[in-house]
Amino acid sequence: MPLSVYLLSLCNAFMYICASLLITVSALIGFQLAPDKSLATVPLGLQFFAMMCTSIPASLLMGRIGRKKSFMLAACIGIVGSTIALWSVFNGQFIGFCIATFCFGMFSAFGNYYRFTAAEVVSADVKSVAISYVMAGGVLAAFIGPNLANWSQGMFETERFAGSFLILIGVYALSFITIAIAKLPPAPPPRQTGDNRGRPLGVIMSQPTFIVAVLCQMLGYGTMNLVMTSTPLAMQAVQHELGDTAFVIQWHVAAMFFPSFFTGRLINRLGMVTVLGTGVLLGIACVLINLNGTTVGHFTLALVLLGVCWNFLFVGGTTLLTETYAPEEKSRAQAANDFIVFTTVTITALSAGGMHFIFGWEIVNLSVLPLLGITALGVLWLFTLRHRKTAI
Repeated sequence: MPLSVYLLSLCNAFMYICASLLITVSALIGFQLAPDKSLATVPLGLQFFAMMCTSIPASLLMGRIGRKKSFMLAACIGIVGSTIALWSVFNGQFIGFCIATFCFGMFSAFGNYYRFTAAEVVSADVKSVAISYVMAGGVLAAFIGPNLANWSQGMFETERFAGSFLILIGVYALSFITIAIAKLPPAPPPRQTGDNRGRPLGVIMSQPTFIVAVLCQMLGYGTMNLVMTSTPLAMQAVQHELGDTAFVIQWHVAAMFFPSFFTGRLINRLGMVTVLGTGVLLGIACVLINLNGTTVGHFTLALVLLGVCWNFLFVGGTTLLTETYAPEEKSRAQAANDFIVFTTVTITALSAGGMHFIFGWEIVNLSVLPLLGITALGVLWLFTLRHRKTAI
């Protein structure tokens, strides 16, 4: 792997460290600052909403000014957001904190393209390995992000959570420096009249391979979000300690990213269909375990399987997507993919708590089985297409 892949992996680690730190403190800060305590999770919701809204503009901007400048701009947005959050915490400004979390979501929308960038700096036969290496950077987030949130509580005596955002300024600055020294594809030349823009977006999106790639990412992420977000509520309902919940979530996040050290090689060795199909089966196993017990062991095993399920479907789907577009089509294809995927992420993140409160833990788990079923049909469709192509 070229050095740029490892630098992109490090940047991805920085992004998920920021995300895990924010998940740890955002709702608590929202509760502290919100005039109406029912609005406590609005800042976190705005972060996902910003990610959804920015995914298309981010990809199009990269197509115009290049990856490196766009990622550096994103890091600056993260620094601005951290500064606003720091000021908001000290001044009790709920709206200011909401603006800050919107900035964090914008940064993440750009950062989600690290994985596609890795595929552009290597040869076609190792794309899946490069993508999985970048995703592997998230392993650091499982342990560093929450611990940074905990460690930074003592930085300011008057404001318990202000230190988190001083830490974030530093992490975003490191992201800026790291991407600045990476060798990434240059910005495309200015488009001339008559230049080939490739196929219309509708034609690209109508390809069966594109549809399956999006389905695997979208429904894999949706499954993970619904179950993961509801897990702390389910554990609280059966009187598990907060420390137990933190243990389960920490190992879930580790399981999301650790397989990336070998997912790409599994795809090359066993085939795309096998890896995607295994991801679906692991998701179903997670549901079955959740429906059959509520001990810490049940929750831990289920959430670890859920993490690996997400990894296989997300890394596999991303790799599959890179097969569906030409270089001149990548900005539009990737923008459409990430908009669909992160719209699903936003919807499931905002609905999981309400679904659990109204219907309960069992229904939350049963509700993801149709998502996994549709994904399985998509993988079967891909298998049929490839088998037919091989036969010809």
